[in-house]
Amino acid sequence: MSPRKVEKILVIKLSALGDFVLALAAMKKIREAHRKAHITLLTTPPFAALAKTCPYFNAVETDGRPENFGQWMALRRRIRQADYARVYDLQTSAHSGRIFQALRPNPPAWSGIAFGCSLPHRNPLRNSMHTLERQADQLMYAGIWPDAPTAPGAAPPPDLSWIWKDQPADRPVPGAVKPRPYVMFVPGGSAHRPEKRWPVEKYAELARILYSKGYDIVIIGGPQETPLAHAMQREVPRARDLTGRTDFARIAVLGAKAALAIGNDTGPLHLAAAAGAPTLVLFSSASDPALSAPRGKVAVLRAERLSDLPVATVAQRAQSLIGATTGAA
Repeated sequence: MSPRKVEKILVIKLSALGDFVLALAAMKKIREAHRKAHITLLTTPPFAALAKTCPYFNAVETDGRPENFGQWMALRRRIRQADYARVYDLQTSAHSGRIFQALRPNPPAWSGIAFGCSLPHRNPLRNSMHTLERQADQLMYAGIWPDAPTAPGAAPPPDLSWIWKDQPADRPVPGAVKPRPYVMFVPGGSAHRPEKRWPVEKYAELARILYSKGYDIVIIGGPQETPLAHAMQREVPRARDLTGRTDFARIAVLGAKAALAIGNDTGPLHLAAAAGAPTLVLFSSASDPALSAPRGKVAVLRAERLSDLPVATVAQRAQSLIGATTGAA
């Protein structure tokens, strides 16, 4: 008797971090629907480490954005040879659509919006849905989530519980001697989207206010955001600069233990919120929280221009959010 053929599934999610975190909810559902399958994630290098620790995938490939003809042909050849039973395109972009078209004339069963795919997400309202409900709806159309909750705010948020088992439990903040509560600041974001950033001098003033209330200040971000941390430290010298020192998993652990996470509409704040941190997100008119805000214990403040958002308004909302989650008066 020949061995039973193992079903092969491909999931595509390329970027960005906030979108990747939100997509973890759909990824979990795909794994639950294909428990015995060999599931491969096609992504990009920044997400490799996080994806390889994730229990939803058997393999992770990082060449999801080929840049030249040779790379495109190599990706096309590998996907064809893998003989996937189904592809779940959670990127649903023009780029992932090109991957589908490159697999013609006999592409695998494909869930997404690529022209001609066999499992199209045909909901005409998809572009006005939050990412969580939109992807739940996509999986409902694909037949693996027949009772998907698709009303606004109804879809389950990402589950990051699998991260904790590989992380040390004690003293999540390096250098912390006393178990003081801390507020995690995420003052950065995409360098090419300055309109999505609250001014660093306002973050510094907010940090001073919260530090005076008894909270340690922890600043995270990439190495390119170290100057922002230094600017905040000039206002609060004891603030801890962890920029460039935390991977995605560590950000989640910090978020899980934070009294509050506050920042711009950027990926690390999605991680903190998904980990359970009470989270305050600052939105400008450049993006719509109804479509992409983190979910969980999350509050949103929005201004046409973030530079017009007063520190006093943010400080009041931050303290009320901490109070609501701790039971403080």
